[in-house]
Amino acid sequence: MASEERITVEVAYAKPQEQCILAVEGPAGMTVGEALERSKITQRFPEIELQEAKVGVFGKLSTRDAVLRDGDRVEIYRPLIADPKEARKKRAGKTKPKRAAQE
Repeated sequence: MASEERITVEVAYAKPQEQCILAVEGPAGMTVGEALERSKITQRFPEIELQEAKVGVFGKLSTRDAVLRDGDRVEIYRPLIADPKEARKKRAGKTKPKRAAQE
């Protein structure tokens, strides 16, 4: 009887003061969603809403039904606390002197 091919992937999550990478083993054809469940990462970080969180593989957004390859890294993204465009506008406004209105 032939043994089932196995793959190992990493599941990564980071907070400002703490990072975690967990190795997960599963069958070839394992999906992102299956890797997240197998990692049991919510036991360590109960604040993660796995059904709501955006996820990716090596920095590219992914769906939970995407099939993983051996050595892939699944990343769980935290929600943004500020709109990047608005933050950039605020920073630009603080560094540039305002022009006086011409009459």
